[in-house]
Amino acid sequence: MDTPTYRTPEVPDVRTGPSFMAGERESLEAWLEFYRETLPLKVGGLTAGQLCQPAVPPSTMTIAGIVRHLTDVERYWFSNVAAGSDQPARYRAVDRDADFTAYSEATALADVAAYTEELRQVRRLAAEVADLNAPLAGLRHGQELNLRWVYTHMIEEYARHLGHVDLLRECIDGTTGY
Repeated sequence: MDTPTYRTPEVPDVRTGPSFMAGERESLEAWLEFYRETLPLKVGGLTAGQLCQPAVPPSTMTIAGIVRHLTDVERYWFSNVAAGSDQPARYRAVDRDADFTAYSEATALADVAAYTEELRQVRRLAAEVADLNAPLAGLRHGQELNLRWVYTHMIEEYARHLGHVDLLRECIDGTTGY
C-alpha cells in the first residue's frame, strides 16, 4: 500500500486589494493583510519535500525557511514589541539562523500550520493598540517606536520574502502568480 503524500492546504484566492481611499491605519493594515493572505496561496499544495527544496545552488533558501522566518518575525514585532511580552522565538530561540536553516521535511507541514496559528494571536494584539503614533509597550534596541513603523516594516518584510517565494515556487513546479 502506498503512503499518502501530505500537502499544504490549497486555499482559494479571496484577497481584496486595499482601498484606494483608505485612511492611514486602514491602508497599512490592508496591505499587511493582503501579503499575509498571499503566503498561504504561494505554499498551497506543496509537499514537505517541496517546501524544503532549495532553488538555486549555492543558496540554501527554502519556502519552509521563509515560512518559519515570517512566523518568528510576526511573533517578535507584535507579541514582543507591540504588546511588550517576552515570548521566545518559535524557531530562533536557541540558534539565530534556525528559522532559515533548521527546517526539515518532518516538521515542514506543521511549520506552515504554526504560521497560521501565530497570525491569529498577532492580529488580536495589533488590534489592541489604539493609536498608530503612541509608543509601543516594547522597545527595539532600547528605543521606542510606534505601530506605524511596525506595520511599514512588516509590509516591507513580506514584500521582500514573497518575492523569494515566487522564485522558489516557480523553480519547484512552475507555478507563478501575484
